[in-house]
Amino acid sequence: MIHAAIDPTQPKGWLVGPWNSPVPIPIGYANQGIQTLHYHAQMYEVYLIAKGTSTALVNGVEVPLQAGDMLVVEPGEVHTFSASSPDYLHFVLQTPFVHNDKQLVVTVHE
Repeated sequence: MIHAAIDPTQPKGWLVGPWNSPVPIPIGYANQGIQTLHYHAQMYEVYLIAKGTSTALVNGVEVPLQAGDMLVVEPGEVHTFSASSPDYLHFVLQTPFVHNDKQLVVTVHE
């Protein structure tokens, strides 16, 4: 058995994954919409919205999210979160786990 809890003082974190257990997929959380534009070359990210509301941006499309929603972001889809309510909380699963698969997207402002 593995038991873990979120740290409400941190904006995001990882609960369990291949680096610290036999669980083959990382399971993490965020208690605010983290605004980091990025994509994954090979991994899917599955977001499970537990509380509050947020707006995800996936390949330039705004996706409103609320408690009870699920969002699957596929490999290569550029995504971030642009807003979230103060009570926001989501869980995220990454599969298949690929170390260092996250690629940041740098935007150039003219």
